[in-house]
Amino acid sequence: MQVKKKRRVAIRIDMTPMVDIAFLLLIFYMATTQFKPPEARAVDLPESHSQIELPDKGVIFVTITSLDSIYVDYVEKVEIEVEGRQVETSARIVRKATPETVASEIIRVRTRNPRALVVVKADEKARFGTMQSVMRQMQANFMERFLIITDNEQEEA
Repeated sequence: MQVKKKRRVAIRIDMTPMVDIAFLLLIFYMATTQFKPPEARAVDLPESHSQIELPDKGVIFVTITSLDSIYVDYVEKVEIEVEGRQVETSARIVRKATPETVASEIIRVRTRNPRALVVVKADEKARFGTMQSVMRQMQANFMERFLIITDNEQEEA
């Protein structure tokens, strides 16, 4: 007796809806993701074992570069005109400072945001005297609470 083979029915899967959903998800994540704002000046941070999370808002960065330049940068709400309307948005403000004016720059920013956290990022090649001058100016203006940012030390295997 001869067995007849059943004819297989070809299955066709339409991939169009899956591709559409993938692109919609990609666009959604790109539109809603908050990227880290670029730094005012890139610095090579010294290494340490400490680890602390910084808040996303209300941070005043004092950056000391390897050439002993000092920058105070912060995010501030500003109003801009878009198509004839005033729109409030966030803008990164970067101001150059000296060891003598860094405290006054921080005080000026803190008048608008008194709870702002001061974070110092000093390049590992910056002179100690520059950092010492900044710290003395901050102490003279009663700003004794601030954080110093470092890179995590890599453990050797």
